Amino acid sequence: MRVNVEANTTTQFRVLSQQDAERIYLAALQILADIGILIHEPAASQLLADNGARVNGELVQIPEGMVRRAIAAAPQRFTVHARDPEKSLRIEPNRVHYGPGPTCPNFIDPDSGERRPYVMEDAIAVARTCDALDNIDFVESLGAITDAPADQMDVYEFALMAQHTVKPIVAWSFSEETCADIHRMAVAMAGGEEAFAQKPNYIFYAEPMSPLNSGQDAMQKLMYCARHRIPIVFTPGLLAGATAPATFAGVLAQGLAEALHGLVVAQLISPGTPLIIGGVVSIMDMRDMVLAYGAPELSLLSAGLTEVARFLGLPMWSTGGCTDAKTVDEQAAIEAAISIAMGGLSGPSFVHDVGYTDSGLTGSLSMLVMCNEIISMVKRVTRGLEVTPETLAVEVIDAVGPGGNFIGEDHTVSRYRTECYFPELADRSNVESWQARGATTMGQRVDERVKEILATHQPTPLPDEVVAQFDEVLAAAVVRRERS
Repeated sequence: MRVNVEANTTTQFRVLSQQDAERIYLAALQILADIGILIHEPAASQLLADNGARVNGELVQIPEGMVRRAIAAAPQRFTVHARDPEKSLRIEPNRVHYGPGPTCPNFIDPDSGERRPYVMEDAIAVARTCDALDNIDFVESLGAITDAPADQMDVYEFALMAQHTVKPIVAWSFSEETCADIHRMAVAMAGGEEAFAQKPNYIFYAEPMSPLNSGQDAMQKLMYCARHRIPIVFTPGLLAGATAPATFAGVLAQGLAEALHGLVVAQLISPGTPLIIGGVVSIMDMRDMVLAYGAPELSLLSAGLTEVARFLGLPMWSTGGCTDAKTVDEQAAIEAAISIAMGGLSGPSFVHDVGYTDSGLTGSLSMLVMCNEIISMVKRVTRGLEVTPETLAVEVIDAVGPGGNFIGEDHTVSRYRTECYFPELADRSNVESWQARGATTMGQRVDERVKEILATHQPTPLPDEVVAQFDEVLAAAVVRRERS
């Protein structure tokens, strides 16, 4: 029997020691207990006060013990169910899921290539494209609808996407009211409240504000999700040197504190509510005053926060597949590849914002499709190396012998396709074959793939009775708006 064996079945990657992760966690505990956080929702402040927090107006200081109890109550593993059961997301340590992000005000028109405002038809196109791409695991909109009522674009977005993908959706909303509208549609898809409780079919996304500022809408949405046991992402967006310290350990400590106060509230309302911590953590480029989505620091900070989340036994919401480039060019490919690879190697539960260009201001289907190819390569790398008697292949090497070749061996035939990665869009052919096929660039092949998906891919539709319930929710939202 072999003893003292360390089995590395996947690639390994770390940017923090265990001691460093603990020090960041302890700093976050100190921030919450001694500095506190502004909470603008009285019901949340009262709930925290009733359970031992110190409340002085809107400033709430949360003792260490409350945070530790919340972490202990929060699940590390859960499932978000899809209309196609094979597309369901199992959330557990070191299982990484990739998908886009929401709310870009602009969109790259897939026909003209021009940058323009995002409209309802784009939400359908994004959902269909995500549905068709094997390495995109969940769906967000890549935009914010501009041709729907401004205070209902979140509800329209969910309704449109849910009808054009069988994959789970990560939803967002402006308010608790529209959060409830979205939930009613998700319950209709699930087949009722009890069915949803057994198999939740979407994730909700909300953000506190940095530094240390919890807005009323964000907290109301978090509390609604906790009451209904909706899996929720509660993560800040921090800019080193602007809304967080310039030093990266300080960024991680502050961001962790901002996420953990939401975890405490959720677990006080309903222990066991699935909550994902994390955030968009990057730098403010002081030359151009932008959130740098392609900066290496985004990948480094995300990897560090992932390790702290793993230390705490909590799911992590990370960022990747995005760029500061204004078009899907060489810069976009470089920046996306680095962040996707760092995400895959560090092992968060989710890597979102895949498909962002223009520092998060413009969504692009071409960027999404190119990133799908990058993700497939990264998934092969992170699958690692299998070392067994069969894969060591000593008997096969002996049978072939010095000077032979392995092309005709049964071992090669049976294992080659599972061992090796085959790209969908990247070209490996010789130059003559490439020229015979039109001498296309990667960018051209990406654009062709986008158009092919939009022309041919039709996801399984929702049942008519579910669509009718969606229409009822949208109609009621219109009436509510007119009365307000």
